[in-house]
Amino acid sequence: MAPDADVTMFFHSEAAPWWISGQANIIFQAHPGFHSPYQGANSLHNAGEYKTSMLGTVFTGYQPHRNLRYNTDLLMDFESAGGRGLSEALGLAGFTNLDVVRNPNLSSVPYLARGEIHQTIGLTSEMTESERSYLGLATQVPVRRFELRAGKMSLTDVFDVNDILTDSHLQFLNWTVDNNGAWDYAADTRGYTVGGLIEYDDRKWSARYGIFAMPVVANGIDLDWAFSRAHGQDWEFELRRSFVPRRRGVTRILAYANDAHMGNYREAVQAYFAGTDPTPQITRHEHFGTVKYGFEWNNEQEITENFRIGSRFGWNDDQEESFAYTEVGQSALLGFDYSGARWKRPSDKIGVSFVSNAIKKDHQNLLEERWPGFPAGRRPPRL
Repeated sequence: MAPDADVTMFFHSEAAPWWISGQANIIFQAHPGFHSPYQGANSLHNAGEYKTSMLGTVFTGYQPHRNLRYNTDLLMDFESAGGRGLSEALGLAGFTNLDVVRNPNLSSVPYLARGEIHQTIGLTSEMTESERSYLGLATQVPVRRFELRAGKMSLTDVFDVNDILTDSHLQFLNWTVDNNGAWDYAADTRGYTVGGLIEYDDRKWSARYGIFAMPVVANGIDLDWAFSRAHGQDWEFELRRSFVPRRRGVTRILAYANDAHMGNYREAVQAYFAGTDPTPQITRHEHFGTVKYGFEWNNEQEITENFRIGSRFGWNDDQEESFAYTEVGQSALLGFDYSGARWKRPSDKIGVSFVSNAIKKDHQNLLEERWPGFPAGRRPPRL
């Protein structure tokens, strides 16, 4: 498939040592009233409702020196998030709008979204083309290289990338389509964290590792800066090899482990049945040193010049509380897009995706016993 045309209102220089761009995203969603035999504080509202979210971002970057083999980028982005999601973004683990901030009490005052240093260390003078963007200003990079990033960032900028199943600004909107729902990646409630990663790139494969700060509390805006007691670690291997001859294909395998002050679902249920806790409460069973881990398969595959298929499968142990992303223990996803090149609009796409999310027994038991959940909401009471 030929590269997509630039989706922009203004020309972006390929030679300037700086980058300035911006994007505004306004999403309107609604649902009609529906019958619900139960409803809790964190459930999807059964009354008809409509909500509008607004997200604006200014992206900036600067190259302090131009060196193809040892390029340095200084990246800084500012963002403002306003509006609301359906039911205040509660009631669905696979929520319908990725742009929604899960804490409705946060202000829409602009904040620093990204502030990072991106350093390339080339191991060869042989170059390959690179797409210039707000994540990297180089137009050519060494075929074999290390890339280092440090500062404030979003893990989804580098890990779990899938050109088909991604990007609420240009593709799909659902949390568990744009990202793997079972990947409880380190982030504050706005989706950003602080840390560093190292990546090695070769002709046909890449490998990356990163360590990042976890939030102090589940779905919290504040990060725990003591990496010795709380951190998230991510490993990913990427193989750029196609299953279809003469077509582009990429497969990524990701593993993660989060160490934080998290609770345990089974402990919370057992304490409730023993009468120790008057109501089910996961926060009564939080401990430092609790580890949540998981794995993911991620694939994108060209079938024809204009037709692509993407898939993900994710799994985590789902014994510890959902802490940073969403309330999913297992996720399976399949989707496709079709380019509008045939009707002379190559930036247009038609896309469809199917996703199934699940949680495991201990997690289910806690929701059944009137725990309000985060953010999926409680399940029907036992009969």
